[in-house]
Amino acid sequence: MATIEECRAALDRLSENMGGAEGDVRAAAALDRSVSCRITDLDVTFVGRMSGGRIHVQDTVQGPPPQKAQIRLAMTGDDLVALVDGELPFARAWGSGRVTLHAGVRDLLLLRKLL
Repeated sequence: MATIEECRAALDRLSENMGGAEGDVRAAAALDRSVSCRITDLDVTFVGRMSGGRIHVQDTVQGPPPQKAQIRLAMTGDDLVALVDGELPFARAWGSGRVTLHAGVRDLLLLRKLL
């Protein structure tokens, strides 16, 4: 089972990857939205903001997020690490219910370029 530190490191790697993106992916990464990533097996949520092509984690809270973010992800820590490391395709994880993603329709259309 991935630790909180490993999950935070995975989010940092994801942010770095987004920051180096180009073309359509860079445009999708440039959204300015509140984000939360709930790690279900650890019962923690990373909350922050996606802006400037990066994810800025502002806090880690126990349990569900205190406020509803515009983009919300939920998954196990192992799945987060596997997604970021390229070992788990997002479409397969989302289709099987291992990852949940909630966002507005317009955001979902843009985010699909990232995933």
